[in-house]
Amino acid sequence: MRLAIAAWLAALLALPVQAQEAQLSIMTGAPTGTYIQIGRDLSGLMGQCGKSVEVVESAGSLENFLAVRQRPNTQFGIVQNDVLEYMQTFAGNDPAIARAITGVRIAFPLYDEEVHILARRDIATLDDLAGKRVAIGTENSGTYLTASLILSLSGTEPAEKLLLAPADALPQLKAGQIDAFFYVAGAPASLYAEGDIDGERFHLLPIQDPTLQAVYTPASLPAGTYAFQPDAVELVAVKAVLMTYEYDPSHNAYHRSSCQGVSDMASLILTRIDSLRTEGHPKWQSVDLTDIPPGWQIGACVNRGISPDYQADCAAPTPQAMPDSEANAAYRRNICAVIGC
Repeated sequence: MRLAIAAWLAALLALPVQAQEAQLSIMTGAPTGTYIQIGRDLSGLMGQCGKSVEVVESAGSLENFLAVRQRPNTQFGIVQNDVLEYMQTFAGNDPAIARAITGVRIAFPLYDEEVHILARRDIATLDDLAGKRVAIGTENSGTYLTASLILSLSGTEPAEKLLLAPADALPQLKAGQIDAFFYVAGAPASLYAEGDIDGERFHLLPIQDPTLQAVYTPASLPAGTYAFQPDAVELVAVKAVLMTYEYDPSHNAYHRSSCQGVSDMASLILTRIDSLRTEGHPKWQSVDLTDIPPGWQIGACVNRGISPDYQADCAAPTPQAMPDSEANAAYRRNICAVIGC
């Protein structure tokens, strides 16, 4: 795993850094996921200010993290906050990893996502996954990242770790082809709510390991969150964050315009958070802008944008006037001749 990450980073870090004026984009996730909907909310917010932000689909947190570090015209990415712990755990001594982490910053904390592990009923605890067939998500997804880290930190070694998306893992679990699968998603997750899961055969594993509770946020799924889950389940949650980069306006035009875009986005999120909560994705209602996860630093361009005296470079789009027809032009001339214009 370390060699694969290092090779990927080496390729990304070899990409040229843009020096011209920046376009703005945000890395999100799969087309049906929450990340892309949050990205669209933010793009719409900037659109109200006359600015264009491209919303980019991706595999998830790892791809987003590295894209903000090196992909041209990519100032934002939505990632899980444990991505830093993941990088340090699996390749913390690698110079390429250290370079990737340098300059990475947070724009805002977003919302919590619960770590669901659906397993056969005879598997009672996380430790019981040892020697089992466990699906951990597709490579570079947030589920893959968190599942890999949780298994490593807890010292649990499945017999097989399968790279399956949760939607593909559920039918395999029902068919007895795997024993459990991870899925990191804000509860209630539609996969479980609509997945016709037999509570006599399957359940959500509790996650109560002290090491994991120190790295993640302890959480609880209330009884009845899902039809197959009659009792409350203690587990952990990972926070999604809006990530950016530490742009230096004195460096070049690209850094200046990127920093401007980050500052404007920060200003708009702060001043229009109520609008996001009422008109955007329901997850905005649980966003606490003060809940900075451990290990992350707020970007200087973000702090510039949320300063009380900051004015976003905000020009609402000007609608294009349609040319008058000859009849309408004659009407206006006559009106003006009688009453003045």
